[in-house]
Amino acid sequence: MVLHKFGDKLYSGLVTTMTMHLKEISKLIEAAQGGLFLEELNRKWTDHNKALQMIRDILMYMDRTFIPSTHKTPVHELGLNLWRDNIIHSSKIQTRLLNTLLELVQRERTGEVINRGLMRNIIKMLMDLGSSVYQEDFEKPFLEVSANFYSVESQQFIECCDCGDYLKKAERRLNEEMERVSHYLDTRTETKITNVVEKEMIANHMQRLVHMENSGLVNMLVDDKYEDLGRMYSLFRRVPDGLSTIRDVMTSHIRETGKQLVTDPERLRDPVDFVQRLLDEKDKHDKIISLAFNNDKTFQNALNSSFEYFINLNPRSPEFISLFVDDKLRKGLKGVSEEDVEIVLDKVMMLFRYLQEKDVFEKYYKQHLAKRLLSGKSVSDDAERSLIVKLKTECGYQFTSKLEGMFTDMKTSQDTMQGFYASQAAEAGDSPTLAVQVLTTGSWPTQPSTTCNLPAEIMGVCEKFRAYYLGTHTGRRLSWQTNMGSADLKATFGKGQKHELNVSTYQMCILMLFNNADRLSYKEIEQATEIPTSDLKRCLQSLACVKGKNVLRKEPMSKDIGEEDVFFFNDRFTSKFYKVKIGTVVAQKESEPEKQETRQRVEEDRKPQIEAAIVRIMKSRRVLEHNNIVAEVTKQLQSRFLPNPVVIKKRIESLIEREFLERDKVDRKLYRYLA
Repeated sequence: MVLHKFGDKLYSGLVTTMTMHLKEISKLIEAAQGGLFLEELNRKWTDHNKALQMIRDILMYMDRTFIPSTHKTPVHELGLNLWRDNIIHSSKIQTRLLNTLLELVQRERTGEVINRGLMRNIIKMLMDLGSSVYQEDFEKPFLEVSANFYSVESQQFIECCDCGDYLKKAERRLNEEMERVSHYLDTRTETKITNVVEKEMIANHMQRLVHMENSGLVNMLVDDKYEDLGRMYSLFRRVPDGLSTIRDVMTSHIRETGKQLVTDPERLRDPVDFVQRLLDEKDKHDKIISLAFNNDKTFQNALNSSFEYFINLNPRSPEFISLFVDDKLRKGLKGVSEEDVEIVLDKVMMLFRYLQEKDVFEKYYKQHLAKRLLSGKSVSDDAERSLIVKLKTECGYQFTSKLEGMFTDMKTSQDTMQGFYASQAAEAGDSPTLAVQVLTTGSWPTQPSTTCNLPAEIMGVCEKFRAYYLGTHTGRRLSWQTNMGSADLKATFGKGQKHELNVSTYQMCILMLFNNADRLSYKEIEQATEIPTSDLKRCLQSLACVKGKNVLRKEPMSKDIGEEDVFFFNDRFTSKFYKVKIGTVVAQKESEPEKQETRQRVEEDRKPQIEAAIVRIMKSRRVLEHNNIVAEVTKQLQSRFLPNPVVIKKRIESLIEREFLERDKVDRKLYRYLA
């Protein structure tokens, strides 16, 4: 027929015949009752496909020659289009089909089991008829119905569930929808339907979920609900602003609890406990971020900035962190493995990084280190050195050069003492043994040297050492720091009971007076020893008022020392130990005046650093405006402390007076560098 130019007739005959046939089929499908409707449709569709293949094969010549030259629709495609127009889009089938499909999805959502194979075939038919058919006849209405369904359901859930349960339900629904797509919908529908669930179940309820009473984010953080937090993170990250919502609430919660922690007067009584709590807080939230928040960098940064914020709310943080180190290195780390020591030191370094006033920490750390070294109380030299190396890496070598100098002095002192004993070997006799630590003035935190009168026996040995030392070194001066030493005394009490007393140098001076007297008044002791009043009172308190250590008696008996008190040698003293250590009643934390003094010393030390920074900046820039200098100086020094703009201004004035800089004649806010 094609060769005899009847191609047209053949083609239009095909269209007519097929249309007639499909109209009949459509009546059969319409007649199918209830659940048989889809099965009938599916059966007829399979038949139609088989028939189409045969027709295409029979009319292959027309399909290959006539159709391309006349630009008509190829046979197979024609068959699909006719099926679409006569069956799927027939008035009685179109809405019935859509409603049936949507009803099956709805039934599956409410937990019924449906025939997924049949669903898959019907949906595949819609996709084979062209993506626009699938979208218009199924996908769009499906997404609208789903949005309504989840909008209603999320409202019901949020009224009756707590946050954790709600998130579980939302997660389950998301997974169900993804599974549904993989079983019988077009894969491209997945992002569309998951977006619907995310919007209706999560995005629309974010604030309410996060702030839900007794179960929201803050409760999860407090109770370490890693699983719930992880679920919240993975669900919220799917919606816009989800993670920032979690992050903001977490940040304000950490800041709030941190602020309470560092400003609570109860907590400030025990510096070691104070720092331990900070470390516990940090550990807790680190663990949450690693287990629940996928180690998210932005969460780490939020945690760090929160800690930096509240640690610096308490001006005593640097002192407390140093006291914590002191406690750990004196006794807290006894018998702990090297790895664990490193872990503790790393945690301390982490807190140290948050400090704005690192130089204040350095001041206290130096004082505490000096006491540890001089009293030989450090748990391990390795731990001490390890921390110094860490500080050096963090802050550069100026920060630690003096600390390293302290260790060198301790080592040199040991060698000096060996030399001294070797030289004295001949005339040893019965004189007291002396152990001297020679400290370089610049390296150690110096306390104003207060002389006290040493007993004659001791003075003799001290003079011998002075002569030996100055004989082996030229150009040096020695001054005794009696407030930093200690002594071991042998004492005999009533009934011939012997003890060895371990006391401070000051306490030794007081006790030695009682070799020649049985009773001494406070005034007499003060005159004989010339120990500063506050130290003297503390020493007498620890010798006479501490139970089990009272080698002196005082009248009247009371807790505090008065200027009218009288002291007696207590020959009824007993102790079950041969060695008795008598500590001084210590001021563990600094008292107010001491705090002021340290503060002033820190301020003094900052001045040259600020000036040096100003000169460095001006040298390279030559001319600079006031505010820019302040900004540059702050930037250069912030790794050690935050300089106060007022102080910077005073330092600039001082440099102008000393002719390092000058003010511009016209613009008073402009400075020039004078080389």
